[in-house]
Amino acid sequence: MKIFSESHKTVFVVDHCPYMAESCRQHVEFDMLVKNRTQGIIPLAPISKSLWTCSVESSMEYCRIMYDIFPFKKLLMAALAAVGPPNPRADPECCSILHGLVAAVETLCKITEYQHEARTLLMENAERVGNRGRIICITNAKSDSHVRMLEDCVQETIHEHNKLAANSDHLMQIQKCELVLIHTYPVGEDSLVSDRSKKELSPVLTSEVHSVRAGRHLATKLNILVQQHFDLASTTITNIPMKEEQHANTSANYDVELLHHKDAHVDFLKSGGGSREGSFKETITLKWCTPRTNNIELHYCTGAYRISPVDVNSRPSSCLTNFLLNGRSVLLEQPRKSGSKVISHMLSSHGGEIFLHVLSSSRSILEDPPSISEGCGGRVTDYRITDFGEFMRENRLTPFLDPRYKIDGSLEVPLERAKDQLEKHTRYWPMIISQTTIFNMQAVVPLASVIVKESLTEEDVLNCQKTIYNLVDMERKNDPLPISTVGTRGKGPKRDEQYRIMWNELETLVRAHINNSEKHQRVLECLMACRSKPPEEEERKKRGRKREDKEDKSEKAVKDYEQEKSWQDSERLKGILERGKEELAEAEIIKDSPDSPEPPNKKPLVEMDETPQVEKSKGPVSLLSLWSNRINTANSRKHQEFAGRLNSVNNRAELYQHLKEENGMETTENGKASRQ
Repeated sequence: MKIFSESHKTVFVVDHCPYMAESCRQHVEFDMLVKNRTQGIIPLAPISKSLWTCSVESSMEYCRIMYDIFPFKKLLMAALAAVGPPNPRADPECCSILHGLVAAVETLCKITEYQHEARTLLMENAERVGNRGRIICITNAKSDSHVRMLEDCVQETIHEHNKLAANSDHLMQIQKCELVLIHTYPVGEDSLVSDRSKKELSPVLTSEVHSVRAGRHLATKLNILVQQHFDLASTTITNIPMKEEQHANTSANYDVELLHHKDAHVDFLKSGGGSREGSFKETITLKWCTPRTNNIELHYCTGAYRISPVDVNSRPSSCLTNFLLNGRSVLLEQPRKSGSKVISHMLSSHGGEIFLHVLSSSRSILEDPPSISEGCGGRVTDYRITDFGEFMRENRLTPFLDPRYKIDGSLEVPLERAKDQLEKHTRYWPMIISQTTIFNMQAVVPLASVIVKESLTEEDVLNCQKTIYNLVDMERKNDPLPISTVGTRGKGPKRDEQYRIMWNELETLVRAHINNSEKHQRVLECLMACRSKPPEEEERKKRGRKREDKEDKSEKAVKDYEQEKSWQDSERLKGILERGKEELAEAEIIKDSPDSPEPPNKKPLVEMDETPQVEKSKGPVSLLSLWSNRINTANSRKHQEFAGRLNSVNNRAELYQHLKEENGMETTENGKASRQ
């Protein structure tokens, strides 16, 4: 639907009855020019404006500000110039503001040029173009009941004209209307009307009441209203150096308040530079920064917004606008008590219009950007970069010559259709790999790629159902899933929990698109049917979980027993080694004695104690040593030890002993022969 806000149509209704000719009782300040200042000056009688003059001037100031900032696609009535001042001697009964309110409602029902263009584009869907407006009524009401009578008049008139517009091709029904009633009265008198905030009188009409004194108070009120109605904000430029007219060699600093769209303050408020909560009278203060720059210098700006001076006729405002229109630019800095200055805005003119530019105080796009794989601020490093590139290719915009696009016999605007597709594709799209499971699974791709479509075919539904059945089969086989283990010290959830997370995420994706068509609902029904397992399946999984818990407990008990047993074996082996060492020492003493011959059939210490002889370890005995000793002991019992090793000393047997004996005998025989 093509929406036109209430600000598209604003109708002013200014009361022209005789009582509006009454003085506002606020004197006008003026200067008198005389040739000879030494002569006495006769003061003039004070001058004051009428209520009518104050109302017209305030209305025109409202229009000027709006047209300065929004020169296009905004409409205001311009019939006040043809109306003269009210006649104070006219009969009040013959003059009523009700005629003006009725004419305002009639004007809101008329089709504007921009609405006509939108209706032409939509052709048979022209009723989708909205019609909203605002009525600002400036009057001098007699009481609160008088105000309610004016509201009832507007409500009945809208109801009647909507009936007429329903049967007309040249009129449009009013869908929403804002009525702003401003009761103005002379300075010094008491108000007979109470202020009231916005109140909904009917589904079509809302009303608010403001009681304001005439003169500069009325101008201030309309200045605040134009900011509310058109989303404007205020910026005050301080410390503007200007030369004095009377003293050309001296200069003074002045302030100028500017109005512009509130988006110019978004970045400033985010950084904590100021706050506009509460009253619209607040303004953001920026300081004139020297030196000034020329337009040829390049500045990285993120936005440019038209400005309108609040006091357009003042000398500081006139000097500033003329200075900027001559091709100069002014940098504006945020006022800071300490630290380096921050230049956040710039004033410059383009094509005869002055703009407030928002300068970026952060990293410039002209510099080399940081790699996305490094993470934003060093916090996130697992963005779905490849998937996002594919997502951009699928939603790429291309130029289309014909502004009307025919789909299934209906005409649609390509841009609106592109926005609708983008909305569907982003209903559920996790940005980070660790925050998703299904988008990391190749098995889910057939479903995830078609579920975002506006309508599904029977083949698409069948593919989605096959995907769901494959996931059920994976769960039955207990296949692993790509679950993130970030923050879990590498130990992720159990297999049942992994599949529960996967099914929940898949259900979230499908439910985000069930309103697209009936076939999307069929996919969800298949998913829910597969998720609701039969009771015997649940009982089987419970038994499996209990069995896993028992196995875990058994494994833990075995580990504890093995640790206890290894400790006992270590202590037993330590005692055996101690005894073996003592016996070995005694055997050495006996063997070294000259009176004790070597026994011929001495068995090794290993055979006696059934424990292999090992050196005493300086530290704790390892499990490998314990196991090797046990294996060696068991193997030694399975065969008879070699005779040479049994008769050896320190497990060393002397080889070829008979050679020595034969050599000894030969030597003896040779000696005997020589003696003979």
